[in-house]
Amino acid sequence: MRVPQFFVGFGPTVFSRRYGETEFGIKGVPLGGFIRIVGMIPPAEPDESKRATRMRSFIAEVRGAALDDVRPSDGDRVFYKKPWWQRVVVMAAGPLHNLVLAVLFFLVLLVGIGLPVSSTTLQAVPNCVLPAGAASAAEDDPCEVPITPAGELCAVGSADCALPAAGPAKQAGLQAGDTILAIDGEPVPDEPDEGWAALVDSVQASAGQPLTLTVAREDDEGTTERFDLTVTPIENTVYVDDDEDGEVDGTTEVGYLGVQSAQTYVRQPLSSLPGYFGDVVVESVQRLVEIPERIPQLFRAAFLGEERDPMGPIGLVGVGRLSGEAFAFDGYTTTFKISFFVGLLASVNLVLFLFNLLPIYPLDGGHVAGALYEKARATVARLRGRPDPGPFDIARLMPVAYVVAGLFILLSGLLVIADVVNPITLQ
Repeated sequence: MRVPQFFVGFGPTVFSRRYGETEFGIKGVPLGGFIRIVGMIPPAEPDESKRATRMRSFIAEVRGAALDDVRPSDGDRVFYKKPWWQRVVVMAAGPLHNLVLAVLFFLVLLVGIGLPVSSTTLQAVPNCVLPAGAASAAEDDPCEVPITPAGELCAVGSADCALPAAGPAKQAGLQAGDTILAIDGEPVPDEPDEGWAALVDSVQASAGQPLTLTVAREDDEGTTERFDLTVTPIENTVYVDDDEDGEVDGTTEVGYLGVQSAQTYVRQPLSSLPGYFGDVVVESVQRLVEIPERIPQLFRAAFLGEERDPMGPIGLVGVGRLSGEAFAFDGYTTTFKISFFVGLLASVNLVLFLFNLLPIYPLDGGHVAGALYEKARATVARLRGRPDPGPFDIARLMPVAYVVAGLFILLSGLLVIADVVNPITLQ
């Protein structure tokens, strides 16, 4: 197939140079890229109605513009004259490139960096205990802001109003860097996630009941000391996560200690990639399907001041903002920042693969669907003893293409506005 243009970006040309029969260059708007293949739209079918209507005139105009690129010397090097499977290969090449990149990035993430897991080493021991949804949580020092037991702001001296209580872990003397080895003499599992899960289960089931923790602590000279501490978890309101959708499903009262786990990265075997990648694909498809129902909330967040849905769609500006926040925050380790960035690249490429293969014209998936439909139509005609009906006339879908392109532009603009005026942040 003859390719007259290969450009990065859209809009006005910034730079270009011709090599052979193809012009390579850069456009002014760096939001993707394109190649122009000669003969993407076939000539009109012989039996096509000649009755003039506004829609037929529009399709004829589009068809004429596309066929103007075809030279007599092109012969069979036009898109519509190629076998259906060659057109599928060409149109699926872009999305498949995104798929390959996504797999490679996920491979680096799993096998090279590893997945974060919670360890029984403490990252931090907060100074006070805040109930879930406390109104003072965003303050610079929430431990100095008086609240009610439900977490509402209040004035000192009013009923049920006091500064947040110090956490049981802080009162017992636990420190960041301590490693919990055993609970009531029972060793915690060595595996990071299992050990932390065992600690959480014990604490949440022991509100008001003392627990003896065996702790290992390293001093300034590098000597490790081992000792026991007695702590009594208090009852506190915490969020409840649904394992199926990962969203918050209310709150509950459980025992609370007041510690944060230090994350450690565990490299995964190569055999874990298919299962992990499959789970991510399923979740990504679910998120794409949910986009239409989340657009009204996105509109309200952009123009009416409604709180942004953290599980809603996010655009290029939002992705860039999240990346900047992650790399600027000193509390994140270098490993976390690299892992976050690689995971972000993997996710973006995966979504591009899934989105571009949607069977909607003018997306690549629309061309693939048209070629597959053409093959199915030819097969049915052959089985019925009828002549091959010829190439599928993609020009008839041009009105759909313009509607889809318009909706995509509107959604992109809405995402940019929402990401600027009401962004999703790491907080």
